[in-house]
Amino acid sequence: MGKIKTFFEDFKAFALKGNVLDMAIGVIIGGAFQTIVAALTENLINPIIGILMQTNLDNVAWDVFGDGRLVFGFGAFLSAVINFIIMAFVLFCIVRFARKLMELGKKEEAEAPAAPAGPTQEELLAQILDELRSQNAAMAK
Repeated sequence: MGKIKTFFEDFKAFALKGNVLDMAIGVIIGGAFQTIVAALTENLINPIIGILMQTNLDNVAWDVFGDGRLVFGFGAFLSAVINFIIMAFVLFCIVRFARKLMELGKKEEAEAPAAPAGPTQEELLAQILDELRSQNAAMAK
């Protein structure tokens, strides 16, 4: 029973880490966005390409022997490639935007004025020595 409890405690610690939750949210949003991209491809891009080919892109195929036994359905493959290219482009834009935001944050940190450098130990000791000398000279008079 103790091993099971330890297992679930370890799983809870893992699952509730910020990075894992962020990744899970990203996967869910990515899946939803994939649905939008698939709808865009199927309902807008494929018909436009289909106008040029005079058939729906998903139906474009090559029947090798003409009897329907060996058919290469490359239209559906091209549709999947178009989906991939759109998703890759959007992810590229998101990553590029995020990098620019991160660089902007780093520049703001770097532009913050540095604290003025204080005197070195040797300079402080020299000032103390000068002060002691001046006090000794004043006492000797």
